[in-house]
Amino acid sequence: MIWYLLYPFRGTSEAPVLGPAHPFRVAFTRYGRYAARHVVTTLLISVLVAAILVYPFPFLYSTDFANGASNLPHHVWTDARPLEDKPGIEADVMMRSIWVHGSYMQALQKDILFGALELQDELLGPTANFSPSLAPGNVEPPNSTSGKLDHDLTPGQRDIFHVVNGLTNQSWFFHSPLQYWSCSADEIARDDDIVGTVNAKKSQPTSVNVTLRHSIVFSGKRFEDRQLVAADALVITLIHLRDSPVGRMWEQRVKALTDKMASKWQVYTADEASNKKGQLYEFQFRPMSLQDGLALGIAYLLTMTYCLVSLSKLRAVKSKIGLMVTVVVQICLSMTSSFTICAIFKIDLSKIPSFSYPIAIFSLSLENVFRLINAVILTPPEDNTSSRIGHAFGETAHICLAGVAQNLLVLFTLSKIVSPGVSAFCTFAAIAIVVDFFYLSTFFLAVLSVDVRRTELSDALAKASLRRSRRASSDPQTRQKSWLDSILQGKIALSTRIAGTIVTVGFVLIAQWHFFENESVMRILSRILHVFPKYKDLSTSRSSLLVDVHQARSPKSWLRLQDHETAREVIHVIKPDAHSYIARVFHPLVFVLKGSDRMPATKERILPPAVYDFARHHSIHFGMTMLVIVAAVRLLMNYLLWDELAETTGMNGKDVPLLTVRTLEIGHALDVALLSASSDGHVVSVGLDRLVRVWDVKSGGASYVLTENDESSTIAFPILAMCIDDESHWLALLTSDKILVWNLNERRWAPTVRIDANRQKPEAFLFFHDPSTTIAPLLLVRREGVMIEINVDQGTSNRFNLADESAIVSIGSLVNKDSTKIMASTREGRTYMISKMESNWNATIVDLPRVREREYLSTIALPGLACFLVIHAQSVDLIDSHSQKVVRSFETDPIQPKTFRCFHSRPRRLESGSIGVRTLTFAYLNAYTRDLVVQMYSSQYEGESLCVCGPEQPQPKTCHHWESAKETRRRINDPGVWEALPSRILVGVRRKRLGKSPPLTNPIYHRHQPHIADNNSALRRRRQGGSGGGGGTQVSQQQQQHQQQNEQQRQQPPQKQGDWEVWMFSQHGKQETWETVSLCPDAEDARHLYVTSLGPMVRIGRSSIAVGFSNVIKVLVVGQERFEPETDDLHLGDGVPVVSSRRRKGAYGARNNNSTINSNNNNNGNNSNSSNRPPVPAIR
Repeated sequence: MIWYLLYPFRGTSEAPVLGPAHPFRVAFTRYGRYAARHVVTTLLISVLVAAILVYPFPFLYSTDFANGASNLPHHVWTDARPLEDKPGIEADVMMRSIWVHGSYMQALQKDILFGALELQDELLGPTANFSPSLAPGNVEPPNSTSGKLDHDLTPGQRDIFHVVNGLTNQSWFFHSPLQYWSCSADEIARDDDIVGTVNAKKSQPTSVNVTLRHSIVFSGKRFEDRQLVAADALVITLIHLRDSPVGRMWEQRVKALTDKMASKWQVYTADEASNKKGQLYEFQFRPMSLQDGLALGIAYLLTMTYCLVSLSKLRAVKSKIGLMVTVVVQICLSMTSSFTICAIFKIDLSKIPSFSYPIAIFSLSLENVFRLINAVILTPPEDNTSSRIGHAFGETAHICLAGVAQNLLVLFTLSKIVSPGVSAFCTFAAIAIVVDFFYLSTFFLAVLSVDVRRTELSDALAKASLRRSRRASSDPQTRQKSWLDSILQGKIALSTRIAGTIVTVGFVLIAQWHFFENESVMRILSRILHVFPKYKDLSTSRSSLLVDVHQARSPKSWLRLQDHETAREVIHVIKPDAHSYIARVFHPLVFVLKGSDRMPATKERILPPAVYDFARHHSIHFGMTMLVIVAAVRLLMNYLLWDELAETTGMNGKDVPLLTVRTLEIGHALDVALLSASSDGHVVSVGLDRLVRVWDVKSGGASYVLTENDESSTIAFPILAMCIDDESHWLALLTSDKILVWNLNERRWAPTVRIDANRQKPEAFLFFHDPSTTIAPLLLVRREGVMIEINVDQGTSNRFNLADESAIVSIGSLVNKDSTKIMASTREGRTYMISKMESNWNATIVDLPRVREREYLSTIALPGLACFLVIHAQSVDLIDSHSQKVVRSFETDPIQPKTFRCFHSRPRRLESGSIGVRTLTFAYLNAYTRDLVVQMYSSQYEGESLCVCGPEQPQPKTCHHWESAKETRRRINDPGVWEALPSRILVGVRRKRLGKSPPLTNPIYHRHQPHIADNNSALRRRRQGGSGGGGGTQVSQQQQQHQQQNEQQRQQPPQKQGDWEVWMFSQHGKQETWETVSLCPDAEDARHLYVTSLGPMVRIGRSSIAVGFSNVIKVLVVGQERFEPETDDLHLGDGVPVVSSRRRKGAYGARNNNSTINSNNNNNGNNSNSSNRPPVPAIR
């Protein structure tokens, strides 16, 4: 709440963000990472503390206030508070009492009982076998006009005024511990077990049905095993109405009794005028009204609704239920633990209804819970779980602590200006806040880390992090308004950061209003400002004459601890239809038996008796229960989290790296030349050794070799292209004259489809959706402008001409269950939109602005946005696939052809029907510097979306046109070979920089080395550190010019395999992540062929990439990879699903070493231009 109060000064309601190097953030991040990594340890600590605080709860609380345990709160408002004696306040009853003391804590001795009975009879007359309802009806009433006659009331005259005979202004009744023995000296004398009698008759009612509880007839009680074992004083109390003759008789006889008993008793009377006059007290016992129940019900309903709605946004069924249960369990543990702590420290919580306590901790707990969940949602999903939890906890822990400190300060302030009952509630809420933060930092943090690690919540957090947006005004000029206007318009969300504090403070004020409901608003406000205090402090100093008595309980403290059930019974006697009464309480007359030792023999125990009883009788059971709970939780966690435990404990306490490199078993004798992969973890590799191998990365990297027609013969080469369908069921291999289709699940061949012989590599080869076929049909687009549709089920193919006048240079495919659209660009700079119309394919020309003659264009499909991107030399056009109109044109740096990639945040459907994204990112190589440019577009206002629609279309309120988008650019030097992941991460592989040492080789030349006929000789040289053997079949003139230089370089010391490194770059909001790791941790592995340049690179799942590294395959994983089928909106639209080494190497070789950039710029630019280079030869 403090951030909202500071909004006019700070200009923002957001909490301050600590820098990454701040010591607080570093400490909290380190703790969060440790707690997430050691889930079982963290859970065991939290469960053990919870068990320690929850187990004693039933032993420390009881519904009987007289047995040494704390009293449980009920469904009533109760209070006993002093009032200021002002005109207009009339007392309903008068309360007079005497306290009889012997030696310290020896009031239950028989001589004290006999002395108290004598004093009682002197004050009230004979009380043996007291039964006022049997008073004779012919007793003559006293003369009320003569005050002297009150001193000489006969027992019969006294009894007719008793309240049991009718409630009048002259009624009276009394409480006395001697009533346990019917006020009979003979019964006291015959009783050999005084303490046993006192405990046996503690629930005995008087003649007016007021229970003789220990709390009203004894003072300074000592309990053991919930039984009274000693008392310091016997309390005899007279309660009478204003005109009662018995009250006047008591007052007159007290004066005479002081002198009469001076020889036996030391008498202490009030020495202050205010004490002689008496003090007004108000006793309440107010049941919850219908309005109270409805208000609490609405509060709980709103809180639960908010909790459910917030959790439902996570879009995970199992985890949503699990998190809800976790939140409820945490709140229950916090509340029960707080009750136990309050019982230990003698905090009376019985003044406020029990239903009110959970609402405060519930609202305050939700603040921290959802703040932590939201922080986890905003962390990069590619990070490992411990890093995400640690980062989120480091970002939010200081805000949580500031909120805890703020609420503690607010509650402390309120506790000083409210009634004692409400002050106890403030104390409970303060304790609950601290305890809840502990459970948040242990129990909830551990459970959340497990849920994040699980598939359903991990995916849901990634989805929710991209779907979250805040409603905002469509007019940017209206954003600079007042604080109130911003709140009303939703610019400053009244989130749980202020809701919990408002709920708690509001309830405190409502509770205070219940105790002072008859006051005016001005009186309440003035009393808060200490102008008109309504009640006095109960801690006022006791009479100076009683200091030497060493009372175990002072009279005012004794009065404050009276049980509310007694107040209810007294209210029922004197005001049957009311919920409270005002009593004028006079200072008690204290009698101390002369010769008594009033010095305490032992120090009074600090904790309540129930705590010592628990420690004495339940210690062994408690210890055994703790051991069983810890063992049970440990076994349960080992059973439920066996896979997570293996994952988290495998790092031996070290940080789990974000980037991991895994090397598959060697499956090829020569270089890997082609790769294809599916989202479920299947990787298909084609090597120069003429082997086609299928890998299952998800199951551990097992592989098998494909042979044609289940024979031992290998598949006929060359293999020009291959692809896998979206469901990861079928693999298609394209050779020069046929298409082979392999079932990845059943491991069988489908019928072979013959096609026209052609040894050129196609521009596109992919599956598309057709519900009428068992096996999805294939599309083959050749460079000469021919498209072939292959029906695998029927074994047929249909030929269509797309562009007769020109060669196809780029293809982008948009394939989904509803339609299939292809965008193709030609060498002359024309762009075609190709869509299927029934059994035919229709091609239309797309009108693009600013197209130069014979401009090289390339296309990329964005399935999630139903759009295409047309890449120019220095600009990009976003084209809607339905209207074929340009949505937006983006200016870029000079783009190196065939290097452009695009990814975006998860799209969401807006109310207007348009599609919105929070971010759209381009990644490409600069054509001149060969730097990797990361160009991101996002809304100027945090949390809002950019609408994928034309400027002429209406703009939704929660979405903005691209004109208002914010552009940010990042550059990565020396990127090497790289790829973009759907999780908005860039991953690349490059040579490590060698500092000032001269470059040993230039990879651009090695990739064009001639294919030497003597393969064995070349391979031997590679194993010895040479650089021969490439995979090409022709020798260029440029290669011959550098042959002598390469021979000299072979004589130099060879570079190690460990000179390659993997890098990743991620940008999520304001957070950027950069990490590198060695590609070859085992650099001395002799099984690897020597690598001069990388092979093909292809994306496997959402966070994994496979790259050919000579004759092995390296799998690069960012964070955690689940290898699950992806939806259409996760495809990147690479064009050709298979990425070959020749297609992509041009992106790398230009920038391996700084010293070779200038000399190779022109060569690279020429080699990368598809319009000038010859067709890429097929693999043979």
